[in-house]
Amino acid sequence: MIDTDEMVENKKLYNIILDVPKTQIILCHTGRNATHYYNSLKYRMDGEYRKIPHYMITKEGRVVELIPPNSTSEFIGKEDVDSKSVFVILENLGWLVRKPQPNKYVNWIGDIYKGEVFKKKWRGHLFWANYTTEQIDSCVELIVELNKDLGIKLECTGHNVKIESIEKFKGVVSRSNYNNFWTDISPAFDFEELIEKIKHEKND
Repeated sequence: MIDTDEMVENKKLYNIILDVPKTQIILCHTGRNATHYYNSLKYRMDGEYRKIPHYMITKEGRVVELIPPNSTSEFIGKEDVDSKSVFVILENLGWLVRKPQPNKYVNWIGDIYKGEVFKKKWRGHLFWANYTTEQIDSCVELIVELNKDLGIKLECTGHNVKIESIEKFKGVVSRSNYNNFWTDISPAFDFEELIEKIKHEKND
């Protein structure tokens, strides 16, 4: 579990562009545990790493604000997308490989996954680490908060496959909606649960 609530303080790594409204929340995942991911943001490239998400949600559901939500980093690497997006990254090991030992699964850097495995063939992979209910609950709360604070619509694509002209969509998308390469958010994510809980929040 990540042991810090520190933001990434180096203001050279992001910009605040006041005249560009935020219109998208892009969901992603870490591909490793939260502490390792946080440290990679803080120390990679001697502290000059610029692909920083705005928020991270740990598997326990804790929300960590890494940079201000009205700021712009180079997370995607396309200014027209980065400037209007808030990036929310969920702690998740991503796609897994089954090792010869029974029930042993590892991610792309060899981290052992000990939870329940989700099985679906997608984008060249078969096994996936699960997201937690706590993450989805926190994700819904954050999405509603960003709707109130930044006016981002409470609409969601509802799936993780590529969508043409996705950059024009206003609401919640996944990084995998942008192309056929990225594998986040993975098939293990319950979009139906997310959408139902967002609807519930809208009706309250």
